[in-house]
Amino acid sequence: MHLNQLNFHHLLYFWRVAKLGHLTRAAEELHTSQSAISAQIRQLEDRLGEDLFAREGRRLILTDTGQLVLAYAENIFGLGQEMLGRLEGRSAGITRLRVGSVATLSRNYQENWIRPLLADKAVVLTLESGLLEGLIARLIQHQLDVVLANETVPADPDRPLHCRFLGSQPISLVGPASRWQSQILRIPDDLDGVDIALPGPRHAIRAQFDALCASAGVTPRLRAEVDDMAMLRLIARDSGWLTVLPEVVVQDELRAGVLVTVGHSTALQEHFYAITTPHRHRIEVLEQLLTGTPKTSSPVVTAELDLT
Repeated sequence: MHLNQLNFHHLLYFWRVAKLGHLTRAAEELHTSQSAISAQIRQLEDRLGEDLFAREGRRLILTDTGQLVLAYAENIFGLGQEMLGRLEGRSAGITRLRVGSVATLSRNYQENWIRPLLADKAVVLTLESGLLEGLIARLIQHQLDVVLANETVPADPDRPLHCRFLGSQPISLVGPASRWQSQILRIPDDLDGVDIALPGPRHAIRAQFDALCASAGVTPRLRAEVDDMAMLRLIARDSGWLTVLPEVVVQDELRAGVLVTVGHSTALQEHFYAITTPHRHRIEVLEQLLTGTPKTSSPVVTAELDLT
């Protein structure tokens, strides 16, 4: 079968039915009849020589071939939507940048990273947060331009990715200034039995911290574990407990003197990465961010890994 024998109109109909999971909803969206959509999908199946859907009662279930074709259709039509968005923005003199950020990443860090763009009237930002795998899926489908993360993704030849190391910073122990001003504690040696709030188990540094305490025979009194960095910031500010986190999370509270740094640990590091696809459309403002120097509390070394 040659490419010119593939009817992309039929592929579009299949894509919408597969995404919506329902013939009626797809017909309404595409302003046509269910019978017309069914006929065109059958023609696509005849051309490919394999079934794309199987029926289970009234439900349409993708076959293994259907799953494979859907993955390619996502790329084809995702790129098409991206192209239209870029052209629409360019005609209006606007650059659109879509940034995903893992939920465990500090929003302060994300804002620091995009700060050079905030004064640029020609840039429109879309900012999303979520789990890393979901964000990577949207990146591959061209629904995001870059994903900010505090962990890398496993190499996978079926989904090549570029992972640029943006920098790292040591983890700090912070507490309310009213109680901890001018006091210093060692991490983890002085934390046995101390009331403490920690990043949740999904956070990249949590396993590091737990291993450090276990090797030292130290058991802090865990009062809260929080995945979301914005919530951990509030806990650090209002609970009265000590909190283990990257200082960027509470940079404003430290600057205002509400919180103070009680200890540092160079044995604990949070690393920051920007993940992109290797064949992405070049966006100049994104290239500038990727090659710039984000603000962290330690010198930044940049590198790019090819995750293929």
